[in-house]
Amino acid sequence: MDFNLTEEHIMIRDAARDFAKNELLPGVIERDEKQEFPKEQIKKMGELGFLGMMVSPEYGGGGMDTVSYVLAMEEISKIDASASVVMSVNNSLVCWGLEKFANEEQKQKYLTKLATGESIGAFCLSEPEAGSDATSQKTTAIEKEDHYVLNGTKNWITNGSTADIYIVIAQTHPELKHKGINAFIVEKGSKGFEIGPKEQKLGIRGSDTHSLNFNDVKVPKENRIGEDGFGFKFAMKTLSGGRIGIAAQALGIAAGAYELAKEYAKVRKAFGTEIMNHQAIAFKIADMYTSIEASRHLVMKAACDKDNGENYDLSGAMAKLFASKTAMDVTVEAVQVHGGNGYVKEYHVERLMRDAKITQIYEGTSEIQKIVISRSVFRD
Repeated sequence: MDFNLTEEHIMIRDAARDFAKNELLPGVIERDEKQEFPKEQIKKMGELGFLGMMVSPEYGGGGMDTVSYVLAMEEISKIDASASVVMSVNNSLVCWGLEKFANEEQKQKYLTKLATGESIGAFCLSEPEAGSDATSQKTTAIEKEDHYVLNGTKNWITNGSTADIYIVIAQTHPELKHKGINAFIVEKGSKGFEIGPKEQKLGIRGSDTHSLNFNDVKVPKENRIGEDGFGFKFAMKTLSGGRIGIAAQALGIAAGAYELAKEYAKVRKAFGTEIMNHQAIAFKIADMYTSIEASRHLVMKAACDKDNGENYDLSGAMAKLFASKTAMDVTVEAVQVHGGNGYVKEYHVERLMRDAKITQIYEGTSEIQKIVISRSVFRD
């Protein structure tokens, strides 16, 4: 497969790299410490087109391919994974799901604002007792004359309090199990919609993560996405593409830690020479680089599969599984290369290590990815 980048791809990658260094890097440690959402930076990302990269220009997006998206995701994630997860959710889960499956009226009303960054989106699937098991939705959506009534709780929701538009997965027909699930567009400010306290997290601390409570929330029937009972398929198809974005995020975190470790090894001296001259360090750098390059190929393969209209369930799951493990392995070793300096905030690698762990958890844990991969393998 040809992974050579076009001039447009290189331009997009470089633009994302410049933005990350000039806009995200200043203050990133302070935002992490204070758990401060990068509001101004996200606004600028919307203005530059990073929040609706793959959306058709017809709806205010950039009309770019998935390769462009993962290139930008990697560069943003090298510096600030809290910003890149906002970008990931808005692009992969919310915008893509709406453009692919929403009707024209819904697209005009919601997608146009999301693609330009005027609005921010959230994807509400996880629940206290469901997690990655989308078939076990406890949130209910009872059908009335011209609306549905939502009741339940969603947790671990990225952009929980900063979003304007929420896609909520809920059970309408329990007797039909997964075939009775629906997806709804819910607006912030709806009566009975309450945002819980912000989660105190290990990593991606600038990301705005909350539990959401729905207490007799009325949702107009025109806000249901697709036919009655389409919600489970909507969630699965959307999450499949979301894995590619998270794989790119994991790749970026790993690459950012590797670059810091490599530069540090060039200048830090021990036993009379730069530590890059010691095999113990040189071998770590070699292992990091190899794993990152392998991850990058898997991510690009999944992105190309999606762009070429091929099934990307397997390639996306493999990319996320391998890249997220690489992110953890590389960031741990980057801290080790820095020695005692790696354990303090000013060198950034301890933050990247904390950020890396979430990539093995959201969009389905590593074990979920292995289930997806093994089922695909055994079908062949």
